[in-house]
Amino acid sequence: MIFLWITGILIIVAIFLTFSILHLFRAPRTLHHLTPEKSGIPYKEIKFPTKNNCHLYGWWMPSQNESSLPAPTLILIHGWGRNAGYMLPYIKKLYPYGYNLLAFDLRSHGNSDSDKHPNMLQFSEDIRAAIEFVLKQDTVIPGEIGVIGLSVGGSAAIHAAAFDNRIKSVITIGAFANPVDIMRHQFQEKHIPFFPLMWLPMKYFQFKMGAKFEQIAPVNIIKNTKANIFLIHGSDDKTVPVEHGEKLRNAANPETTKLWVVPGKGHNNCNNHPEFWSKVNSFIHSTMPLYH
Repeated sequence: MIFLWITGILIIVAIFLTFSILHLFRAPRTLHHLTPEKSGIPYKEIKFPTKNNCHLYGWWMPSQNESSLPAPTLILIHGWGRNAGYMLPYIKKLYPYGYNLLAFDLRSHGNSDSDKHPNMLQFSEDIRAAIEFVLKQDTVIPGEIGVIGLSVGGSAAIHAAAFDNRIKSVITIGAFANPVDIMRHQFQEKHIPFFPLMWLPMKYFQFKMGAKFEQIAPVNIIKNTKANIFLIHGSDDKTVPVEHGEKLRNAANPETTKLWVVPGKGHNNCNNHPEFWSKVNSFIHSTMPLYH
């Protein structure tokens, strides 16, 4: 009888911890306050479908180049708990160069539909749904699609590129190499023992995703992508330590992948470095040159 009581108590505690951890890792929804209009950039509000019967909200900004010819396209992906508005500094810098731009809210973020337990695998699906949208637009060159992703958006971009050869170029800023390492890092910061408390939640996460973390970890699949990859990582990143960028670089094809460790920058401010935009523009132009 005592054994049954102890077992029951352990099960209850495990379930409580699981739902507490699920609450800890939930995606906060941030509403939009700014649009490209504030920067004088014409845009069209759009919605397009992704998996699980979700629809994603975004801004479509077709190229305004002088030749009126189709142009390469850049898909801009925000990070966890953000929305497309967080990509406005990128929109403002990149739009004048003549690219088509698409910035959208990942599922369960901004104005997009909600989905239970959103994760990197689903965000990868969202990126591929965005590609389906842009390929239907007249100003797009089908073989010239790039993705710029921040944090988990960058990790999802690597995953998407590993399974979708339509992505020609990828730029990540603060992408993680393995989601388990990030969860372990966050637990350490909160002084919570990762083992054994994370065993059941991890099993639950993997069950809901339909895949094991090791199967989807960017560090384990980056070698499969044919895209050109530019990994950018702040040397002082406390959210996703710089070791993640180094692991991704070491696991990738050295001929098509490079890493820039941004000195003195953290997780959210790499784009403030004086060399950031020149390096980003140089990479984009070298991998997806404009035809005008």
